[in-house]
Amino acid sequence: MNRGFNFRDIDWVVILTSIALAAIGVLEIYSTTTHTLLAAQYKRQIDCVVLGIIMMVIFAHLDYHLVIDHSAALYVLCVLGLLATLVVSRPVEGARRWIAMGGLTFQMSEMAKLVIIICVAAYFAGRRVKTVGLKDLVALGLLAGLPALLVILEPDLGTAITFFPSVAACVYLTGIRLRQFVLILVAAALLAPVGWHVMHPYQRQRLMTFIHPTANQRGTAYQVTQSKIAIGSGGLWGKGFEKGTQTRLGFVPVSHADFIFAAYAEEQGFAGTAVVLLLYLVLLVRLLSTAQSAGDRAGAYFVVGLAAVLSFQVVVNVGMMIGFFPITGIPLPLMSQGGSAVLFTFIGLGLVLSVRKQRFVN
Repeated sequence: MNRGFNFRDIDWVVILTSIALAAIGVLEIYSTTTHTLLAAQYKRQIDCVVLGIIMMVIFAHLDYHLVIDHSAALYVLCVLGLLATLVVSRPVEGARRWIAMGGLTFQMSEMAKLVIIICVAAYFAGRRVKTVGLKDLVALGLLAGLPALLVILEPDLGTAITFFPSVAACVYLTGIRLRQFVLILVAAALLAPVGWHVMHPYQRQRLMTFIHPTANQRGTAYQVTQSKIAIGSGGLWGKGFEKGTQTRLGFVPVSHADFIFAAYAEEQGFAGTAVVLLLYLVLLVRLLSTAQSAGDRAGAYFVVGLAAVLSFQVVVNVGMMIGFFPITGIPLPLMSQGGSAVLFTFIGLGLVLSVRKQRFVN
């Protein structure tokens, strides 16, 4: 049963850290685009952040069980939305990823990411088993696999990959037999050649660049090379706000979006990046604390799933900037430019606040 907020119900740690990260992102978007044709991007990002905060407050006041209980309807809506994206959306640089609604563009794959977390939580909430069996793995694989396949067809391999950390985290939380784990590894190894042939040529080039990073630094390795130069040139304290030469001269690609961490590191240096990474750590630790104190399995599994996706995105995005992972187009949560990503991240955090609010109810 839901009840009104009192002061102790408000998780200021989640609220303030998420807003701080979003604010840093807006400032960096402004810094990297202010003298370019994209100078208005920071205003759009502010609008999305404000809307996201409003949605976070709204969902924090809702009973998260209402969302979990309607997971099947949300899943159907999500799949239909992804199909509509492939059919009716206008291609942008060869990709169909955005649906136009009332003059605004909407990325259904970001909604799908949150819906899968909700569906996985609903699945485990209704199954009180000690370990995950083969039937569970197949069911969960299909659950995340269908939306992932539709997103891959857009094509957007990076976002499709982010559909699976929530599944993996909840499987680990429930428990999995060694035999089942080995079976997953064997299946992944057998499907690897299929995945290679399904990839688009540019995706194969990115993977080969990761394997041989020095092979073509002016071609396929250009992005990660410039990212490393930008991060390294920032030094300890950085070059200062709006003073990142690699960014301002256009060497760092999409510095307001996927490569925002590299741009920020050049301007704010090691000290600034340490602050940002600390904020992410505080947020993720707080999410795990909320999951541990959740009043029921549904709430715990949802928070764990969201924490897994956010941490995966942070690790992979930062890893891409320094060459530890291949370039996959995975944005930095709350900081990278992207209205849909920011909006659904804040909605997810709103549901986390709802879980924490009701931790003593069940």
